Amino acid sequence: MLEEDPLTTAEQTPTQRQEPGTPDKSRWPAVCAVALGTFLLVTAEQLPIGLLTSVESALSVSEGTAGLMVTVPSIVAGFAAPLVPMVVRSLDRRILLVGLMTLMTVANLGSALAPTFAVLVGSRVLVGIAIGGFWAVAAGLAVRLAAPADVPRATAVIFGGVGAANVFGVPLGTLVGDLTGWRIAFSSLSALALVTLIALPAVLPRLVASQAVRPELLMEQLRNPGVRVGIIATVLLVFGHFAAYTFVSPALQKLSGIDERYVGPLLFGFGAAGMIGNFVAGSALSRRVHRSVLTIAVAMTAAMPLFLLLGRTAVGGALLLIVWGLAFGGVSVGLQTWMIKTAPQAVEAASSLWVAVFNLSIGFGALAGGVIVDTLTLRGVLWLGGACALLAALAIWTARGNRALR
Repeated sequence: MLEEDPLTTAEQTPTQRQEPGTPDKSRWPAVCAVALGTFLLVTAEQLPIGLLTSVESALSVSEGTAGLMVTVPSIVAGFAAPLVPMVVRSLDRRILLVGLMTLMTVANLGSALAPTFAVLVGSRVLVGIAIGGFWAVAAGLAVRLAAPADVPRATAVIFGGVGAANVFGVPLGTLVGDLTGWRIAFSSLSALALVTLIALPAVLPRLVASQAVRPELLMEQLRNPGVRVGIIATVLLVFGHFAAYTFVSPALQKLSGIDERYVGPLLFGFGAAGMIGNFVAGSALSRRVHRSVLTIAVAMTAAMPLFLLLGRTAVGGALLLIVWGLAFGGVSVGLQTWMIKTAPQAVEAASSLWVAVFNLSIGFGALAGGVIVDTLTLRGVLWLGGACALLAALAIWTARGNRALR
């Protein structure tokens, strides 16, 4: 069991744990506007996956080079998450979010109009800055926009945008690209960003930063045992998930014998299950944070390796995919709630670190999965995903004595 100083922020009383500016009444329109922002962020980050073929043909680049449209913003977002709050220091977060959404609007318009692939990648760098900065602030906004009793539910709504992007945003954007061209798909993202840009200042209250995010404040979070476990669990769960999930399509076809025609609908089912898992986790987190996050990690530990045993039929593979989706759907809301509970006086700083490692784990997880598939076997990524989830579960278990997580 981790030893914890009884005077750490994670061990304070409920009254002490409230951030300055905690509202007495929940601002649900503002929560929904931030959720629209997270929906846009994830759609913008992942949409190029469905447009790779069109872009590589139009701009005369290889498939691997076209993949930079996905890799570049993820890595940039990982670095931008802690850097943007440090650069703007105590700037009103409402102004910051509006500025970042303006950047997202311009960047997607730049992608739509890009005459060369180099210009397109440059616009994707700007997308990455907007993603990292917006997500770092938005991840901890539930405590500023919702009454204490509603924080887990508000966090689930904000992260519901992530699941909605996977279920609706990316498929619809890809469909628009297929029917009207990839430039129109990027233009549509710019239009959605403009809608979000208009909505944010209309419903958000003033969000004066309770404290400026400084490098020493970020480092201080790593000395908090609860935050440290949350960061370790995030790295392991997200890295392992994307190492395996990146190759879920060939896994369904080669291991479960599922026809390629049914892979798309099954992935839609994965995303829908993830949305359900997000809100189920949000409800459970309002009662017991530690037990809920541990359950999520254990479920992921079982789901991925079981593909090798029970996923050898179409029915078994489909069922395990849905279980996997339900479990992963709770990861974002679960771990963000964990960070809020363990760093109540520095939510934005802890969230910045969390968003940074989350995005970097996506990129490096997919990269590691590719190396394993190319050099070893497809089965190896499922074992890796399960092993990472098991290590995450063990790390989470060590924090069972943290009273803030009960």
